[in-house]
Amino acid sequence: MILCIADVLSLVELNEIIELLSQADFMDGKITAGWNAKLVKNNMQLPKGSSQGQRVQEIITAALARSSLFQLAARPKVIHPILVSRYQRGMFYGIHTDDGLMVTQQQVMRSDIAFTLFLSNPEDYEGGELTIESSEGERAYKLPAGAMVLYPASTLHRVASVTHGIRLAAVSWVQSLVRDPQEREILFDLETVRQQLFQKSGKTRQFDLLSKTYANLLRKWADI
Repeated sequence: MILCIADVLSLVELNEIIELLSQADFMDGKITAGWNAKLVKNNMQLPKGSSQGQRVQEIITAALARSSLFQLAARPKVIHPILVSRYQRGMFYGIHTDDGLMVTQQQVMRSDIAFTLFLSNPEDYEGGELTIESSEGERAYKLPAGAMVLYPASTLHRVASVTHGIRLAAVSWVQSLVRDPQEREILFDLETVRQQLFQKSGKTRQFDLLSKTYANLLRKWADI
């Protein structure tokens, strides 16, 4: 499931992040790329442990925690520390897939879901589309600042070359409580319908039966 989520960041949060990044020194993004991804990765990245990076991490982590749509779609068990990337003219990230296992806080996590949180307005740069491959072909994403695209980490994807301006984005990965993507989508659909049914009719017998099915499937599929 690929899902776009609008307004993950408020305008106040977004402005604070942009101000922080304007004061930051970026390093070569190849430092955090796998041995084969280094061949196609050409961007800059905010260094781990920088004061700006720590504050950006705090802001985005809080935003993800309050985003009900993100929580429902991703069902996060572990979220990898945020990486902030910067693409200037001529920079790109060629076709690649994300590592299946990643290390965070000295623990190994499985990368089930990836996300890109756009920090630059689309009109501020040309090119730089995030393109994701699926069985239906390629689809490009270039969302408003503060919006996010959530997608399977198992996909092949790339960032097109920036031809003008600067593209800023925050990326990370999620180990989900529900490992199977089809099961996550079933639960997402059921919970969406459950909430809509409650808003329309309140706590009915149908709502209770649907809630029972939803809860039992979550018990069956949850990877605790």
